[in-house]
Amino acid sequence: MRVLFIGPTRIGDAVLSSGVLAWMLARWPEARVTVAAGPAAAPFYAEVPRLDEVIVLDKRQGGHWRRLWWKTVGHYWTAIADTRRAAVTWLVPAGRRYVMGYQRRAMHKVAQASAMVGARPPLAPQVWLAARHRQAARELIPDGAPVLALAPTANWGGKQWPAERFVGLADRLCARGGPLAEARIAVFAGPGERPAAQPVLDAVPAPRRIDLAGTLDLLTAAACLGRADLFVGNDSGLMHLAAAMGVPTLGLFGPSREEHYGPWGGRARAVRTDLSYDAILAKPGYDYRRHDTHMETLSVDKAYAAACDLLARCAAPVPA
Repeated sequence: MRVLFIGPTRIGDAVLSSGVLAWMLARWPEARVTVAAGPAAAPFYAEVPRLDEVIVLDKRQGGHWRRLWWKTVGHYWTAIADTRRAAVTWLVPAGRRYVMGYQRRAMHKVAQASAMVGARPPLAPQVWLAARHRQAARELIPDGAPVLALAPTANWGGKQWPAERFVGLADRLCARGGPLAEARIAVFAGPGERPAAQPVLDAVPAPRRIDLAGTLDLLTAAACLGRADLFVGNDSGLMHLAAAMGVPTLGLFGPSREEHYGPWGGRARAVRTDLSYDAILAKPGYDYRRHDTHMETLSVDKAYAAACDLLARCAAPVPA
């Protein structure tokens, strides 16, 4: 018995659709699993239970769909779940096929993915880790003072809140009498993003700084995020990983839609710029190819208030 999951290219989308893969694991508990995903997202699936293979779909090498067909056509698949609406889903033998539909305007990505298998309520994201990832996280972030995790980078400069505002927010949150007084500050960034995180790293006092910017594999980063008391970051894969790990997660939004990509779960919330997504796109000279930030109208005051509200909500007792 085999199941095939055709996953996304980006890390964030991989996290948001992971509930569907968890659903398949539960629906067919004896099945072996093959995952196909883009190069950035592929490491996310490394510890999926009963995993046979992760097939990397690298567009840069060309013929990636032909390669996937060649590697899958020789098997009968009990079920295929396809987040990419790929033709190959219909060209290999399978008992059941689940294909992601198109996104409606107010539909979150988690709900969009869950709808492909008819799941209600939506399927919460999952993260699969090995013991070595959790052990590495304990060594990198030992027990002790609270931890504020910051992710000041994103895959596009337009989504990056200015570094000095991350610093100002951290100063307020970690000040004496603040909600995370004297917290350690862990700075995260993806591969190749360290230069963008450097101004924040430089501003954090060395005794309280935990430098994790661009140095970790994806699953160790997830385990480290899981040890934080609060995560604040731009709309990015790291933000979605933090929320999926159950960390109080504050996502900062401007030129992306929080109704589609906000961090998922009861311990997460989004705060956006004073300008709406549509207003940002309508600004004179807007050009998605440039990396100038579009996050200027999100103030430190507004982000601080959102962070305090989130922490208070997460600390409140659950009603009986």
